[in-house]
Amino acid sequence: MNIWDSFLSPADRAVVARGRFGRRMGFGARPAVVVIDAQKYMVGQAGADDQWPSSCGDIGRRAVGEISRLVASAQRAKVPCFFSLFELDPQGRDIGVYARKRDLLDSDHWCLAGSTGAQMVSELTPGAQDIVFVKKKPSGFHGTPLLGYLMDRQIDTVIIVGGATSNCIRATVFDASSYNLRTIVVQEAVFDRIPISHAISLFDMDRQFADVVSMQDALKYLDEVSPGAAPA
Repeated sequence: MNIWDSFLSPADRAVVARGRFGRRMGFGARPAVVVIDAQKYMVGQAGADDQWPSSCGDIGRRAVGEISRLVASAQRAKVPCFFSLFELDPQGRDIGVYARKRDLLDSDHWCLAGSTGAQMVSELTPGAQDIVFVKKKPSGFHGTPLLGYLMDRQIDTVIIVGGATSNCIRATVFDASSYNLRTIVVQEAVFDRIPISHAISLFDMDRQFADVVSMQDALKYLDEVSPGAAPA
């Protein structure tokens, strides 16, 4: 049973069946892991989430544990990992239209450049072949060198994890698919603040632009992929 099944009516299921949505694209031969915004401001602190304005709470912290497992498996297989960090200028000079939807928060626990909140979570350690890059918009591709990094390594499959499912994950998935990459989302390794947003976003991605897979399937794939399949 998929996490989104309880939200679908019989009429919804009929639409999906009639349109033949949700086929599997499958894994390719040259994968990379893309970790979106696995930062302290996104997961807060147990018992003190009220001090972290964008924290996804326990849901985010559990997902970070799964992300750590996936990254470790990828690193053992010599599959490159790319880590995005979302940072905003403390004066808001690069916030753009987002400022029309949300206040610039003057907090060390938010995503301001140089703040505690903007740091990567301590559970993740990029390896020698991995890359950390900063983004300013929801998609990991918009205005960043990510696509160039993937092309240079002849990547055909991106395994996307991190948060939040309904915005930065979703935006990155749609762009990855638009670039004709096989796009995989690991269900246990993405997270959001609001359960319905999380579930419906996974449904929408799985229906048209990505394969939403289990951690077990992703780890099995990484265990079986040829060492060094994605050249550095």
